[in-house]
Amino acid sequence: MDTTNDVREFLMSRRSRITPTQAGLPDYGGTRRVSGLKREEVAMLTGVSTEYYARLERGNLRGVSDSVLDSLARALQLDEAERAHLFDLAKAAAPDRASGPRRARAEVRPSIERVLAGMTGTPAYVRNARTDVLAANNLCFALYTGILSPGMLPVNLARFMFLDPRSKDFFVDWDTLADDFASAMRAESGRNPRDRALNSLIGDLAAGSTEFSTRWARHNVRFHRTARKTMRNPLVGEIELTGDALELPGEGLILIAYSAEPGSHAQDQLDFLASWSAGNGNIAARHPAEPNGRDSP
Repeated sequence: MDTTNDVREFLMSRRSRITPTQAGLPDYGGTRRVSGLKREEVAMLTGVSTEYYARLERGNLRGVSDSVLDSLARALQLDEAERAHLFDLAKAAAPDRASGPRRARAEVRPSIERVLAGMTGTPAYVRNARTDVLAANNLCFALYTGILSPGMLPVNLARFMFLDPRSKDFFVDWDTLADDFASAMRAESGRNPRDRALNSLIGDLAAGSTEFSTRWARHNVRFHRTARKTMRNPLVGEIELTGDALELPGEGLILIAYSAEPGSHAQDQLDFLASWSAGNGNIAARHPAEPNGRDSP
C-alpha cells in the first residue's frame, strides 16, 4: 500500500497547527502566507536542510533514521500517539519491510470467554484491531440492549458508529466518540497499512459517512486506552461509565471493561442491569450464535 499521501498530509497538518511563538521562534509580526510553521522553520528545528525536509513532506520517508524522526517529532510537538504514528509510517515506507499484514483474529479462546463470564459485575467485551466485537458477557449484552446480542456476533463497532443511525441515540456524546473512533482507526491503519480487510472497512466508512470522511481527513491519531462514555439504555436510561482497554498480549485482541464510580448513580444502574440479566437467565444460552456472524447490527 502506498502511504505517500498519508505521510504528506500528516506532516502538513501537524506543521500547520504550530505557530512560531509556540515553537519558540521570533514572530516579527506582519501577515504570514502560511498557517503555522514554514517548511524552512520545521527544517531548522529538526536540524536538517530545507531540501531534506521538503523530501519528507512530499511523502518520502525511506531511509530516514530514528534520530531524525525523533527530532522531527519534537519539532512538530507530536504527542505519544502521533510520534508512534510517524514511526509506523516510516516503517511502512521501508523497502526491506518483510513482515506481512497483522491479521485481526476472528475468534476468542475459551479461557478468555470464561474470564468474561466471570466478570458478573462488569460489562465487558473482546474486540480485535478492526473493532469487530467477538465475545461479550451477559452484563455487556444487557448494557447494549438492542445493539449487541450473541446471535449477532461478530459486530463491527465502527460500522455501527458511522453507518447505523441508532448510534447517535445510543451514544449520548456521539461527536466525541466519533472523533475517538476515527483517530484510533487512523492509528491502526498506520500500524498495519497492508491489512486489506481494514482498508476495505475504511473505504466503506468513507464512502458511506461524510462524518467519518471529514474526521479521517484530519489525520488525527490517538491510543484507545480509556474513555468516559454516556450511553442511553432502554432499561436504566442514560448511564455514564468509564471504559478501559486491556490488551491481550500475543492475541491481537483487546478486552474492553466498563466501570462506575463506587456509590454513584451509575453504579446503582449497573447493579440493576446485573440483577435484570441474572433474572432473565443466561442471555448467551438463550441466543446461540448464528453460523455466519454479521459484521454490523
